[in-house]
Amino acid sequence: MINKEETIRIGYFAKTHGIKGELSLVTDYDLFENEDDPYVICDMDSILVPFFVESYRYKNDSVIFVKLIDIDDETAAKQFIHREVFYSADRFEALPQDNELTWHHLIGYKLECITQGELGLITQVDDSTSNILFNVDYGGKELLIPVADELVESINHDTRKIVMTLPEGLLDIND
Repeated sequence: MINKEETIRIGYFAKTHGIKGELSLVTDYDLFENEDDPYVICDMDSILVPFFVESYRYKNDSVIFVKLIDIDDETAAKQFIHREVFYSADRFEALPQDNELTWHHLIGYKLECITQGELGLITQVDDSTSNILFNVDYGGKELLIPVADELVESINHDTRKIVMTLPEGLLDIND
């Protein structure tokens, strides 16, 4: 049995890709290159389960298209959408230090606003412009929340929660 303390969160499966069971793994890490038998770990009903990688290819610096063994169609792959992906700590060479954390490491964290309460889960980080945004799943609706150090009140890595002070009216803009 795999214990969570023996793993490192490396990202999440954002969506399926194509009809043959490929998944888009959003991660900041170069994985699998030096692995003979690469695998990832997912939380399946509160049990950490390893899934061996059949093939992979890089889309860009933060997305890897991953094909898991025995996941052969889009229907089978859909069970992995929005699941966090972990990697065995003993197989992981470069652990990020606190000063090396990026906004991308916060994907999968719950976002809470001081005035509005819990908003939802951070599903992506858009850093394609100088204005970085969190994409937040707000009850099935996508919220775009600006990311800035001065807006962040606290980050709790144990509970995987971020508390922010958002400008008044920001949530109205997203309607």
